[in-house]
Amino acid sequence: MPPPEMPAFDPLPHIQKYGVVVSSRIEERQTVFAQGTTADCMYYLQQGQIQLTVVSMQGKEAVIAIAEAGDFCGEGCLVGEPRRMSTATTLTACVVARLEKAVVLRAIHDDPGFSEYLLSYVLKRTARLTDTLIDQLFNSSEKRLARILLLLAHYGKEDRTETVIGKIDQETLAQMIGATRTRVNFFMNKFRRLGLIEYNGKLHVNSSLLRVVLQDQSPTDSDGPGEPPH
Repeated sequence: MPPPEMPAFDPLPHIQKYGVVVSSRIEERQTVFAQGTTADCMYYLQQGQIQLTVVSMQGKEAVIAIAEAGDFCGEGCLVGEPRRMSTATTLTACVVARLEKAVVLRAIHDDPGFSEYLLSYVLKRTARLTDTLIDQLFNSSEKRLARILLLLAHYGKEDRTETVIGKIDQETLAQMIGATRTRVNFFMNKFRRLGLIEYNGKLHVNSSLLRVVLQDQSPTDSDGPGEPPH
């Protein structure tokens, strides 16, 4: 008989020992915090999806991450960032816990279990950001899109078997990979034609999409013409 699965670590009870934690429901397409505002707390996403974006001095916007249940947002305040470096916007209805900076710092200092968990989380996020930077520098937009779709479908995570991507549009995908929506539309149609993804009310990602990321050349087609098929 296989051993029972270990329950996922819930950081909130660890933090609640040191101060009040307030959870709120935030509807779709609402701002959790905005770039440039005071960074005096962090957030823990209990349900839903949040999009993190940055805007350059020239006004160009880029999506840098999609946070899901179990993720933290705004943890830069813990290392002395006085202002938010990004904007967090809900992609779906979310339940979000506000964690005051002083309370989290005390939990880090006094609770080894929470401290170890948060350190592991931050190190894993740093590794993902490094992979994303390498991806942007060296891979084609087609490979970048395939990688993002696999990540959003939780491919390769031992505790997640989900292959369905939640609510995310092609414009957001385009911002995430540094391409135009036209290019994303072309590649999505191509992936569907090759059987790498499926549309059935929701977007299903097949593990075979991984070969786009791993191969030097795309499965069959080249990068394709500028205009996608309709």
